[in-house]
Formats: sequence, structure tokens, C-alpha cells
Amino acid sequence: MPNDELMPIGAFAQRSGLTSSALRFYADSGLLPPAEVDPVSGYRYYSTAQVARGTTLRRLRELGMPLAAVEAVLGAGADEATRLLDEHVAKVVGEAAAVQQRAAVIKSTLGNPPGLPLAAVKGPVLAAAVEQVLTATAHQRGLPALAGLRIETSDEAVTLTATDRYRLSTRTVVPAEAPRQTWAGTVHGDELRTALAEIRRSPLVRLEAATNGIWFRMADQEDRHCRLLPEEFPDYRLMLESLGDVTTRATVAKDLLLRALEEQPGARVALHVADHAVTVASADDEHPGTTLPATATGEPLQIWFEVTTLHPAVSTAIGPDVLLDLRGRDQPVTIRSADRGDLTTLAMPVKPGRSV
Repeated sequence: MPNDELMPIGAFAQRSGLTSSALRFYADSGLLPPAEVDPVSGYRYYSTAQVARGTTLRRLRELGMPLAAVEAVLGAGADEATRLLDEHVAKVVGEAAAVQQRAAVIKSTLGNPPGLPLAAVKGPVLAAAVEQVLTATAHQRGLPALAGLRIETSDEAVTLTATDRYRLSTRTVVPAEAPRQTWAGTVHGDELRTALAEIRRSPLVRLEAATNGIWFRMADQEDRHCRLLPEEFPDYRLMLESLGDVTTRATVAKDLLLRALEEQPGARVALHVADHAVTVASADDEHPGTTLPATATGEPLQIWFEVTTLHPAVSTAIGPDVLLDLRGRDQPVTIRSADRGDLTTLAMPVKPGRSV
């Protein structure tokens, strides 16, 4: 190899961002051997073509990737390397979440009084309710409370609420035992998701408030602790109380409505309610709308939604039929079960036509 293509270890270290000692280690491990070694002096020389490999190696190690995984990525094609990177990131994120959970449990026991008993709920019922309402959460910069689930206990029920500003879902659950305390807190949504499997498998879950979190006490499973979010949760009750009068009402089969939403192209769909039917259409005139039989009363109305808002609101409804309460083309629509009212979702409409 021509000498003008080679550089000493110090120059290569500067180009690649690796220290000279790290380069010696990677040379000995076989990950980045020098292009040439002077047989007399033992000086190591690297080629300009090795700079990219050295830089990638450094970046992979900065991600905390072990040597065996680094070697696999460096020797793989683009698709396989991407898969390996995603696999490593998922593992790191999972381990970080587990550490965070353990730290929260430890902090909850440091100098704090015993938890405050709130209510007892059947595990499968609580898990199903949490899963339904959590679909309305969102991670949004500057509004951390939107990623949380509001839990409230009263004299008669446990109420779960979440909102992403475009959707609001709230469900009441009848406890297995009468609530002992009136309490409210916004629970970390992601931590609650990780606890769902244990909650679902427990016949009875006792909710217990701690200083900075809430405990889910389970007889046959490990107790789970979820942190509370300190940020203020939106005043959803004011939103519900300020809703206008219903002008149009329709009852339609849930499965048929979901299928129609899934079959329409585009990010937005229109619901046209009139003449004992609900028609689902898109902004694309080349695709005909789907007309579904329905029980419809009130004024005819056409209203537009983002599919990402309407579909989950319908899919989480309880029972075979959904009831749509409409108040005008620019007002929130209430979506709930036609025969059970313990899960209610508000969905915000959008302006007519294609999304921008």
C-alpha cells in the first residue's frame, strides 16, 4: 500500500475519534487491525479507507453495544445491521425502564408512611378498562400530563380518564369493594402499561395511594408501583359539561363501522348520517363510500375525522353496537356503547377534505 495512504496511529485516532489505547485494544481484538505494522519499530499504520469503520465502531460503542454485537453489525449488510441496532436499543430501553421502576419502588418506601387504601377492583376488569382508556394518551412536548391516565376514586366508583386533545376517553368501573377514600392522581401511562399483564392475571387488585405514586397490590402476583405525574391534568369535566345539545344521533354496528373505516383510503374520512344510514366516505372521489344500516334520528349531518382519531374511539367501544351523538360539523362527537354507558369517548372532528 502506498505510504501516502497510510497514517500513524495518532493521526488515525484524531480522524476516527478513537484514542490510541482504544485502537490498540480493537486491533488486538480483531475488530480494527492496522493496515500495516512496521516489523522493526512495531509502529502501527492505518489507511484512510479504515476511517469510516473506525468512526462507526466508536459510535456503536458509545451506544453501549458489546464487542460481539459490534462485530456483527460491522460485518452485516445494511438491513441486518439496522435490525441489530434496533434490537440493542430495545434492550437498553427495556433495561432502563426496569431500573426506573425499581428506583421508584425504593423511593416510595424511603421514609414514607404506609400507603392509603383506595379501592379493590377485579383484575381482568381493571386491566380491560385501563387498556381501553390508554388509547387516548399521547406523548407531546410541553404537555406531559397527556401521557398519563387520570385515576379517581369516589364513594361509588373508580373513574379512569385520558386525553390527547383530539380524543377524550373516560370509563367508570364498579369496584369489588366500596372505595375507602376519595382520591385523584395522574398515573404514568407507560409504567401502567407494563403492569397490565400482572393486573389482568390477578383476581383482585387493591389500589393503594403512596406519596409519589400508586400501588397495585395483588395476592398472586408481584405488587406493581406506578409513579404519579405532577403536572395538572386537563379539566375534562368542564369539557363534558360544556358540550352542546345533541342534534343528530345514530346507532350502528361496531364491526361494520370499523371495516368501513379500514377500507377507505386516505387519512381523513367523512361520516354522513341521514335516512336511517351512516355513510363512510373519503376525500378521494374515485372510491365510493360505504353505506351502513343504522338507526338515525335528528338532522342530516356530514362530519369529517382523522382516521387515527375515529378508529380507536370506535374500536374500544364496548358491545356490538356504538352510539354516536353529534352536535354539528365542528363540535365533539360522543362515542359510546349503545347498551352500556360506562365507557365514553369524545372525538374531535376536522375540517372537510384531504389532510394537509
